[in-house]
Amino acid sequence: MSKHSIGIFDSGVGGTSIWKTIHALLPNENTIYLADSVNGPYGQKGKEAIIALSEKNTEYLLNQNCKLIVVACNTATTNAISYLRKKYKVPFIGIEPAIKPAALQTQTKAIGVLATKGTLSSELFFNTSQLYSKGIKIIEQEGEGIVQLIEGGDIKSTHMKLLLQTYLKPMIEANIDYLVLGCTHYPYLIPQLEKLLPKHVKIIDSGEAVARQTKTVLEQNQLLNNNEVKSDLKFYSNANTKVMRTLLGGDFSVKYLEF
Repeated sequence: MSKHSIGIFDSGVGGTSIWKTIHALLPNENTIYLADSVNGPYGQKGKEAIIALSEKNTEYLLNQNCKLIVVACNTATTNAISYLRKKYKVPFIGIEPAIKPAALQTQTKAIGVLATKGTLSSELFFNTSQLYSKGIKIIEQEGEGIVQLIEGGDIKSTHMKLLLQTYLKPMIEANIDYLVLGCTHYPYLIPQLEKLLPKHVKIIDSGEAVARQTKTVLEQNQLLNNNEVKSDLKFYSNANTKVMRTLLGGDFSVKYLEF
């Protein structure tokens, strides 16, 4: 089973930011990436719908003999991962906003969280916030419209810049020194965010932590692929494949798949 693929799914192209960190740390691993762009963003859907979509994605990846599944979507993790872990035997790696490191390191006692509605309204996010928010102000902001622009290839558009300025304004006024990105699409905005935020503000996303956890779980289950043969990297989307190819860079092939 060690040669079987790591399965990764997201409600679109954003989870490729997670795939990049996993591939960088574990270059020998075969991977299958599934972008459910047709049904994204998940952040605007109810919990039952998110669970159903996550189950559908999981079933496809399991049918491809994936040995571990990364839920590369904050909303799917916070709403569905408990259900998935109970139903399936394969290990799951989830993603949630990195509130803990921001809360532990803040000097101004104010941190910002930019995330989707589905993540901010979830029970898991609420519990994590409550656990680490004592004496700290957390400015939550729903990034409405951001995912759609990224999925449409409009990362550097004027509309995107105006949205980001609007969403960051209350955070800057609250003197945050950490901005937590609570959606896997958002790391692609880091260059723009750095230009709009004061220089002392640090941006945190979950990518590297997820890659490290993936390696740890593979080791614990004796599933690491130590084969030196070039890894097999597959990317599928049920929408326009051009945006994903652009974000991935290089010579990666993205295939259209109706699912």
